[in-house]
Amino acid sequence: MSIDISEKGFEENIEQKLIESGFQQRMLTGSDLATFQKWAIDQETLFSFIEATQPKSMERLRKAYKDKVQLKVMDRIDKELKRRGMIDCLRHGVKDYGVTLKLAYNKPPTDMNRTLVEKYGQNIFTVSRQVYYNAGSHKSIDMMLSINGLPLVVMELKNQLTGQTVEHSMKQFRKDRDPNELLFQFKKRTVVFFGVDTDQVYMTTQLNKGKTFFLPFNRGNDGGKGNPIVEGDYRTSYLWKEILQPDSLIDILYRFVYIQKENIRDSNGDIIDEKEIVIFPRYHQLDAVRKVEADVMEHRAGKNYLIQHSAGSGKTNSISWLSHRLAKLHDEEEQPVFNSIIVITDRRVLDRQLQDAIYQLEHKAGMVEKIDEDSNQLAKAIQNKTKIIITTLQKFPFILDKVGEFSRGSYGIIIDEAHSSQGGKASSAMTALLSDKTLEEAYEQSMVEEGEATDAEERMIEVIAKSGDQSNISFFAFTATPKPKTVERFGRAREDGKYEPFHLYSMRQAIEEGFIHDVLKNYVTYQTFYKIEKSIDDDPEVVKSKASRQIARYVSLHPHNIAQKAEIMVEHFRKVTRHKINGRAKAMVVTGSRLHAVRYKHAFDKYLKAQGYSDLRTLVAFSGTVEDNGLSYTEAEMNKFSEKELPEKFHSDDYQVLIVAEKYQTGFDEPLLHTMYVDKPLDGIKAVQTLSRLNRTCKGKDDTFILDFVNDAETIQAAFQTYYEVTGLGETTDPNILYDVQHELDAMQVYTEEEVNAVANLEYSDQPTKSARFQGKLNAALDPGVQRFTKELDEEKQEYFKSSAMKFVRTYAFVLQIGPFSDVELHKRFIYLSSLLKKLPRKPEDPVYLSDDVALEYYRNEKSFEGSIILNETGGAYLTPSQYGSAAGGEEEKERLSSIIDRMNDRFGTEFTEVDKLSRDQIVEDMKANEDLAQKAKSNTKDNFKFSFNRTFMDFVVNRMQNNEQFFMKILEDNEFKEFLMEDMIDEVYEGLRDQD
Repeated sequence: MSIDISEKGFEENIEQKLIESGFQQRMLTGSDLATFQKWAIDQETLFSFIEATQPKSMERLRKAYKDKVQLKVMDRIDKELKRRGMIDCLRHGVKDYGVTLKLAYNKPPTDMNRTLVEKYGQNIFTVSRQVYYNAGSHKSIDMMLSINGLPLVVMELKNQLTGQTVEHSMKQFRKDRDPNELLFQFKKRTVVFFGVDTDQVYMTTQLNKGKTFFLPFNRGNDGGKGNPIVEGDYRTSYLWKEILQPDSLIDILYRFVYIQKENIRDSNGDIIDEKEIVIFPRYHQLDAVRKVEADVMEHRAGKNYLIQHSAGSGKTNSISWLSHRLAKLHDEEEQPVFNSIIVITDRRVLDRQLQDAIYQLEHKAGMVEKIDEDSNQLAKAIQNKTKIIITTLQKFPFILDKVGEFSRGSYGIIIDEAHSSQGGKASSAMTALLSDKTLEEAYEQSMVEEGEATDAEERMIEVIAKSGDQSNISFFAFTATPKPKTVERFGRAREDGKYEPFHLYSMRQAIEEGFIHDVLKNYVTYQTFYKIEKSIDDDPEVVKSKASRQIARYVSLHPHNIAQKAEIMVEHFRKVTRHKINGRAKAMVVTGSRLHAVRYKHAFDKYLKAQGYSDLRTLVAFSGTVEDNGLSYTEAEMNKFSEKELPEKFHSDDYQVLIVAEKYQTGFDEPLLHTMYVDKPLDGIKAVQTLSRLNRTCKGKDDTFILDFVNDAETIQAAFQTYYEVTGLGETTDPNILYDVQHELDAMQVYTEEEVNAVANLEYSDQPTKSARFQGKLNAALDPGVQRFTKELDEEKQEYFKSSAMKFVRTYAFVLQIGPFSDVELHKRFIYLSSLLKKLPRKPEDPVYLSDDVALEYYRNEKSFEGSIILNETGGAYLTPSQYGSAAGGEEEKERLSSIIDRMNDRFGTEFTEVDKLSRDQIVEDMKANEDLAQKAKSNTKDNFKFSFNRTFMDFVVNRMQNNEQFFMKILEDNEFKEFLMEDMIDEVYEGLRDQD
């Protein structure tokens, strides 16, 4: 007998498993089907449930409605479902004639209330196959799951063995299911629609014909999309064996699903409408939250959790759900596991969304408090045991003074994007604030070792004991790109000693599932070739490394370099980028410094004006004030509006290119960002975070593009490979290296034990205030060490001491974060050295002012790579522990300037033609030396001076022809080149002449 491979057989198998889990089989035929087609509700099942669970309510309604009671109640429920939606009615019931009718009962958190347990057990879960939902057509849905007659889940099932896949399911929903049918109306009936085959699952919460948007609901397969092989069953069997089980389905309906409201804006950013979305959790969100909750229930407070979820994973929703569930978690004695859940985030959208979501889940206000005032507000929220507190990391240090004002409890701390900034002193401060670990063991051990402990030492022991893992605090760290210290601090240890995340949704899976773009798919690198020459007769000795850096900086800031690259970017944007995303695509220019950003802004605007391009406008983003050639620039002044307005202005159709210097390279979500021009070295996590600004999806965005002037494809590939799948840690930081460094530092005799104790005692003085009055004492305790450092150590030993002290301070600060670690002597040195390093004299930099000593002779940009940077499926990568500096020192090697230039030319040079030779500077110098032009420059505006400049320009060109005939012939023969060159030079000539005495 052959195997039944039909779609019907697939349906029967799913139905059978659902029946085994508690569903009842319900065939809708005859009058039952007719009433279902009218109301899109199984009326008989609904009233069976209500009569059994709420007989007194039904009796009151019978007295009011007599023999029309079912018709009247159905009419009332129908109206409320259409007005409020299925989810709200299920959670909070429907009021009719002074009676509240419960449409379903949630599972109680414990078995203590027997009445609620019994009521929950009376819920009627039904599964119906081949439901003909419309009397006027012969269309049917494959499967429907209902609770108490109310439709929750509609599934279209396909079996690959019959030649159809989940793609056919989605097509069927889009083409054959009318969103105006009552069963399919948004929010009013069915909560979620699943397209299912034997290998994959997709879902949507709103049918909208051809615009219906489906999300994958798959477990992931070896770091990528899809589902793993299941022994003896379908790959998709988790859907009906786990997700759609009665307990799971009720849990999702009551504690996950909510309505998210989004503002719809026009091209100017003005709100023109509001859009509602039913949020149903994606598989990895549901899986992560439930697994974390189960682990906390087993181990209570005190464990740390690293959730490595890629961009595009929906972290905001995941954090909202986890916050709510942890806040509601109770142990067997009905005591809350956590007094408060504290969410640390810099995302403004999170607080509003979290408040909205939790209000819907709880139907009461006040569970969430956003800390937007001061430390007193935060301390009060903790003292009042506010269930969910949203704050920023910056507020942590300010509440240490509030420690004594409230009793300590158990806390869950959720960290949004857990990077090193959350793992340093401020996080330690929060840990110290909330900890209740006993200090007796640490104190007694210290007494044995030291013989006697001072009051200050007792307080130091307390600080140490409160750092690292604590029994009353759990950290839940969300990040897409964990650093080594993040994996070590929050990850879980495996049996082989390596560390890994508690839960993973990889970059690879997010890309393959279409939630983010693969930003490496269209990648072009340019290599800049140049040759430099000495412009001075001397050949001084300069420090090799510093001279090389300054020469490279000189080239990168050279006006010709900036202008050439700006031209490449503008022309590429106009030819390619501006046509993307329905003509709304934007680009970001990533520069190497704030000065680069300022000069690029000028170069872009100058070129756009020269070419008469009015369809491209630029913005610039940098912090503080930049000085360039005697002029000061700020972001707000250059953009002509305030910094806080920039994201919204850039999103509008008024601006297309954003030039940045260390701003908007992380945490900036602009879906219209399509292209990135990179003129800055990037590697490691910085490369991933910066380039990932492009990965956000939006309607009409089919791809991305990166043009990189600095980095090679191999470097970028290596950076992304680390975070493509799972990120683990191969080994841990060894705290014992601190003793090695301490021994080396003590042996250099810069400080004495008395001085170390003095500084430590000042730090832990119990005086009520120690601000200004203690500064003098602190300086007096540090000054002897500063003097010995200056007078008794030669330069090499000074460098060695400083680098060793820095290594000690950084390593100690991190070691405190990864586990209980108690050593008073180390802690004293940490306090002393942290202050001493600030007072030690800084070695004056070797004066290498090379911009006047070298000239850019040759220059050319040449494409060196074009294509897709492929990431390998390796199963994951393991980071090495963080390095905290080295103890290397000594005088830097020096070299003749000419040798350095030769070496730089060998590295960056190529075979140049005479056309590449930059004789432009010679013309500029000739013009600046002309007395007649000087007189005109000093007595005219630049616009008036331009007439004399243009009229005499060719005279200077002809005078120089014998030096470089090809270059100057190009000026004579190519009018466009001549015009560009003149526009490029006039500012320099004009300003140079006016500055002359």
